[in-house]
Amino acid sequence: MRVVLGVTGGIAAYKAPELVRRLKDAGADVRVILTPNAARFVSPLSLAAVSEHGVIVDQWGDPERGGVDHIELARWAELLLIAPATANMLAKLAVGIADDALSTYAIAHRGPLMVAPAMNTFMLAHPTVQSNVETLRARGVTIIEPDSGLLACGDEGAGRLPDVPLIIERVRAQFGTRDLEGKRVLVTAGPTREAIDPVRYISNRSSGKMGYAIAEAARRRGAIVTLVSGPTSLPAPPVEVIRVTSAQEMRDAVMNGTHDIVIKAAAVADFAPVEVAATKIKKQEGVDELTITLRKTPDILAELSAKSPRPFIVAFAAETHAVEQHAREKLQRKGADLIVANDVSDASIGFDSGENEVLVIAKDGSATRIAKAPKSVIADRILDLCVGLNASDRHETS
Repeated sequence: MRVVLGVTGGIAAYKAPELVRRLKDAGADVRVILTPNAARFVSPLSLAAVSEHGVIVDQWGDPERGGVDHIELARWAELLLIAPATANMLAKLAVGIADDALSTYAIAHRGPLMVAPAMNTFMLAHPTVQSNVETLRARGVTIIEPDSGLLACGDEGAGRLPDVPLIIERVRAQFGTRDLEGKRVLVTAGPTREAIDPVRYISNRSSGKMGYAIAEAARRRGAIVTLVSGPTSLPAPPVEVIRVTSAQEMRDAVMNGTHDIVIKAAAVADFAPVEVAATKIKKQEGVDELTITLRKTPDILAELSAKSPRPFIVAFAAETHAVEQHAREKLQRKGADLIVANDVSDASIGFDSGENEVLVIAKDGSATRIAKAPKSVIADRILDLCVGLNASDRHETS
């Protein structure tokens, strides 16, 4: 792996030496470009020591050695990783400003680009910053989402640079095998909403993070990805996204088309109101109870299992107790190839968490436990199992 690490002028720049060291431990050859402001937080000498290469700070390179650094590096590098990426650097990348060594190199770079934004939570939430992030994402730039927590400025919220091991995992995945090249993969994510009246609905607490992580991981591995998403606040990965609201709409989107792999990570409502009121239901004097009659929603998994040709199907089971027992029962009942079970009663891995810990059970009864890790890491482990089982099935039938 030949990696150019760009470091910009945020407080998280102090993590750069550790990031370089971990990249080297993972087998990468690392060259570092510092912006002048980054050099206020971390010294070029310390980064030169851990990378074992000279560090570029001056846009004009070394006049005695000759050559143009950003062009030479563009011929050499396989990945540009910018961590941390300030709001200023995001803006430069979005509109193509080249006024320092790093932003100039970014324009010359022709390989994949990964960016890890890190800044104050209010800066991160600013519409201009979010617009720049979405512009980069639409171009195929991999955005490593910032963590939430206590920031150096004393505020609390999103904006922290992710832990170094997570960044390393994302880099490893970038250089991983494209074992899903050309495969048509459909992923469902998020909740559904079943209307009661024009104002109210029945839903659940699914954030969609797991499904979105799987869609992004499948894209990196070469798949042609369709993401069918219920209502979420997540930014869309650079794949085909079909947005739906109800279970019926999700069913229609899933059943429309032919796919090699279908991963049902969405939390689809089991029941929906039989009747939807045309106007808002009002409180009535003397009426203390309201009865709403529910009907079952479409069984998408059962329909998928009955399709011909049938895709490879991955089901999900979000449980609060007897997790493995309920997951095995659902796997048998639905006829899926794999089921991914997790305990949503654990707040650290449940809804809205950036991490997960799952038990993956195959139709032959074998089980694989994936330890607690960021959902992006869990996503790749699930796809590893999908690829392995598909290869095994092909071998057995050949």
